[in-house]
Amino acid sequence: MYIPMLDSQKVGKVIASFRKQRGMSQEVLSGLADIGRSHLSAIERGERKPTLETFYRICGALNLKMSTVIIKLEEDLEK
Repeated sequence: MYIPMLDSQKVGKVIASFRKQRGMSQEVLSGLADIGRSHLSAIERGERKPTLETFYRICGALNLKMSTVIIKLEEDLEK
């Protein structure tokens, strides 16, 4: 039986890459997403996994659909 595991390091890497592509600092993104900068930093470092609500807020602050970020994450997880 296959049970996929969500790699928190890759989740953080994908979020950080989209943030950097948009030229945003962690301070700006966390403010737009209404989460703490240290929380965002921990997510990007893979120390914490975002809740669905937090993930939704981050995607919205990046002006991205959640599905866009998920697709990129799935591509990275398959590598």
